[in-house]
Amino acid sequence: MYRIRFHGRGGHGMKTAGRILGTALFGAGFEVQDAPRYGAERRGAPLFAYVRADRSPILERGVILHPDLVVVADESLIPLAAAGVTAGLDAHTVLLIRGRVDADTWRARLNAPGPVVTLPPGEAEARAELPFIGATCAAAAARLTGEVAWPGFAAALDEELAGLDGEVVEENLRRARAAFDAMAAHEGEVTPRVEPSATGFVPPHWIDLPFEDARISTPTIHAAATSAAVNTGAWRTLRPVVDAERCNGCVWICSSYCPDGAITADEEGLPVIDYDHCKGCMICLAQCPPHAIEAVAEVAG
Repeated sequence: MYRIRFHGRGGHGMKTAGRILGTALFGAGFEVQDAPRYGAERRGAPLFAYVRADRSPILERGVILHPDLVVVADESLIPLAAAGVTAGLDAHTVLLIRGRVDADTWRARLNAPGPVVTLPPGEAEARAELPFIGATCAAAAARLTGEVAWPGFAAALDEELAGLDGEVVEENLRRARAAFDAMAAHEGEVTPRVEPSATGFVPPHWIDLPFEDARISTPTIHAAATSAAVNTGAWRTLRPVVDAERCNGCVWICSSYCPDGAITADEEGLPVIDYDHCKGCMICLAQCPPHAIEAVAEVAG
């Protein structure tokens, strides 16, 4: 059975990538599962989708713990523990990273136990643009399995994009074909994992947590001020930047509208943005009366 995980951010199209690959593998005669898994459902937040494909009925359920292929749409996700990119990687797992850093560098940085392949982002420069990423990642994954020919993948992509403007479909096909061709040297490198025998089954490692009185355990969940330790600024694809010369100092407006309380005032009454917790929703930009806030694309790296 093939077990494949797609890691990306909200807006990258990883759910769509899994669906396209699943449709292509189904057309090639496989039984298929594909599903996304979200944490916070918003643009820029880490998420993953998974695909299982087998010639026999699939009885396995749940998240994929030991993948044959991990596809990373944005290399800036790799250092984020919450993204779980490297979870379950072993010598059998192929790691495909879409980014500008070469495979040897990533292999050394991660001390990767298995093969590492990179897919250059090509024409996409800024993370905020998010162009055609789902189609390109799905095409690269399909070529790595060696189970899907280009006509079959193109048919799956056409089916997924049915109803969209013809130029959009053609551009997706063009970029997907470029990614598909870029993986030619690695075709068939992803192989199904040998299934363990029942007699060799090793139970998962469980951590037994002692029961605590509710007065002790409850504050770890419901106590105030715990969110400060979660740097949700890593979700951001656009960064709000204040132009001090245009700012009127009406900081009560942008700070009141900020849903995360990430805007405060300095000693001169000008807004200061806490980028560790600013998610880049751009509500401040929309509400700023003098239009003193600009949206700047975040760039990976």
